[in-house]
Amino acid sequence: PFFIMAFFIGRTRWILKYPTSAAPIAVGAPTTLSFEAFYLANERRLFRALVVLTGSRHEAEDLAQLAFCRVWERWHRVALLDDPVGYLFRTAFNAHRSATRRAVRAARRLVEVVAHAATASPPEPADVAADRDHVDRVLAQLSPRQREAVVLTQLLDCSATDAARIMRIRPATVRVLVSQARAVLVREGEDAERERER
Repeated sequence: PFFIMAFFIGRTRWILKYPTSAAPIAVGAPTTLSFEAFYLANERRLFRALVVLTGSRHEAEDLAQLAFCRVWERWHRVALLDDPVGYLFRTAFNAHRSATRRAVRAARRLVEVVAHAATASPPEPADVAADRDHVDRVLAQLSPRQREAVVLTQLLDCSATDAARIMRIRPATVRVLVSQARAVLVREGEDAERERER
């Protein structure tokens, strides 16, 4: 993976030095672009979406690199798909879900070990919450699928149909997820307003 990313960086510098006419690729638009043009057209969009999804620039960078590496390994097949951008985003979102599941399993094992080894009290919830930004706390209230739907429809301006294709669900389900997410965000905003008034 390191040499692959070194290749991407080297190619990106060369392409930036000798620019091409790489424009963002529309979701669902058939294309026969080279991988380099595909990378340049979608790297920033994917990174921004993953920053919002994960709440961490470092994790977003890792996931974006992993997704592009997987797409590059299968480029001869991915390039022929009707929606290579959707495949890229699905790959990144699936990698995020897998990493989250692994982290939860590891945390559970660690909690079990610590619980058996010592009776030290866990950190106070207020101390943990103080280390987080307000946006991270609000986004954490959303389910992973709600975050994905919000990132795709609100941040990347995908239609419900395009988001549904990327998430592999029905457009109506995307609209429901976005509506639920908005309700949570409104409720959290009202709660924060009441806290400020006290």
